[in-house]
Amino acid sequence: MEIQISSCEHLMYVSEIQQEMYDSAQRRGTGIAKRSIEYLSKKISEGNAIVATENGEWVGFCYIETWSHGQFVANSGLIVSPKFRHGGIATLIKDRVFALSREKFPNAKIFGLTTGLAVMKINSDLGYKPVIYSELTQDDEFWSGCKSCVNYEILMKKERKNCLCTAMLFVPENSKVNGVENNQPENQHKNEQESNLSV
Repeated sequence: MEIQISSCEHLMYVSEIQQEMYDSAQRRGTGIAKRSIEYLSKKISEGNAIVATENGEWVGFCYIETWSHGQFVANSGLIVSPKFRHGGIATLIKDRVFALSREKFPNAKIFGLTTGLAVMKINSDLGYKPVIYSELTQDDEFWSGCKSCVNYEILMKKERKNCLCTAMLFVPENSKVNGVENNQPENQHKNEQESNLSV
């Protein structure tokens, strides 16, 4: 299996990836921000995503988004093809997209919103900490991405202060910045089940 930084050669998978994102959200009963083919294609062609493949078949995917003028980064749309779930693929992809985010945006805070326990464990192993929503980007465009979630009404009633998702945040100052080694724990959850994972 190959886990690579995306390039134009991976555009052939974009329709499958978009469809599985939608199907996965429908099965869970919660939504992730619905993205167009054009949006995902741009992420892939610009090298702002990680794509896993095996023998020419799409295996998994995750992409990078920036918010608040680059102050915040989100690793979004983590998805694994149903055929390849339960084998630790999501953890490997998350590790790679996290590393890519740190490389491209070393001073940005990296955050995620999720209802999935497995994703929370992966994030925790990478050094994320649970936080309140006010610690995340307040960029209206980011929060508008929640409109495709069935819980959006709850979010708005709570004035974006909380919802059913857990907010998690990685702050560079608390880890590896400017070559200073960190003390983040090793990943202990490479075999966690990842059915219907999303961030």
